[in-house]
Amino acid sequence: MLEIFTDFSTWLVVDIFGLSKETKLGDALHFFIEDTTKIFFLLLVMIYLIALIRASMNVERVRDYLAGKHKGVGYILGSSFGAITPFCSCSSIPVFLGFTSAGIPVGITMSFLITSPLINEVAVLLLLSLLGWKFTLIYVLVGMSVGILGGVFLDAIRAERWLQSFAAKALERGQNTSIVKAKNSTTLSLKERHTFAKEEMLEIFGRVWKWVIIGVGLGSALHGFVPDGWIQEHLGDGQWWSVPSAVLLGIPLYSNATGVIPVMESLITQGLPIGTTLAFCMSTVAASFPEFILLKQVMQWRLLAILFVLLLVAFTLLGWIFNFLTPFI
Repeated sequence: MLEIFTDFSTWLVVDIFGLSKETKLGDALHFFIEDTTKIFFLLLVMIYLIALIRASMNVERVRDYLAGKHKGVGYILGSSFGAITPFCSCSSIPVFLGFTSAGIPVGITMSFLITSPLINEVAVLLLLSLLGWKFTLIYVLVGMSVGILGGVFLDAIRAERWLQSFAAKALERGQNTSIVKAKNSTTLSLKERHTFAKEEMLEIFGRVWKWVIIGVGLGSALHGFVPDGWIQEHLGDGQWWSVPSAVLLGIPLYSNATGVIPVMESLITQGLPIGTTLAFCMSTVAASFPEFILLKQVMQWRLLAILFVLLLVAFTLLGWIFNFLTPFI
């Protein structure tokens, strides 16, 4: 279904504006239109649907299941859901807001948010064809482990303290058992459920839409300028410092997991160590400036900084581990 946004962007850029996608301007404009329309759609639909479910069903059981004695399972489920959903980091934010509004613990929600951009079905298929099933399996397991451990750590430090006020209030409303019971003790009409969902959707969308434009706009300006030849030339010898350098180099750039696949394939086939390549691509997808501009609208600076450092350390360690394991796989 998400291909609709690609086709719409192509029609608008090529047929209406008369630009070629092969030019930098055409590519950047195509990227901006595709990602903006996709994220707006996800924001409106996901927040509305989750709010409608909250008004229609007993989400208390789900929340208690994820937050209680089965919390460890909750981290795995959150990370697994992130692994199978075709969202980039920016597109995952609407789901993050929906989970928060439903009262799902922040750590479990963060397990989803961290894993979603890291594991992509296209990346899995590419790695399977290039490197075989053993390496691909390790890639999936390691990506999910980063999400799970990140969620555990953020719950341990009570990261919900550093959500923005509207997100914290949404979480508190979702976790307030008496409110949930009150809603579910009364049978709401379809019109009342629709009104509740529409109001919540418009409230959240009204807070973040402009930051979507700013974040994706920045990413679009940088899109297509990944200097893969330069990276291979300067970071291809496998020194220990090449991995953290690749991570830092990926921060100003922005792409989704599918868009970064051609870059990953090019770097690997040109001889860049696999760990260094993965570290660079993970940083580009999950720790870019545009993503954190959007995340700033739901997180305070302290939580944003903690998440940023957590991701950079994780990507660096993963790069070192994969470079070490490559000769043995």
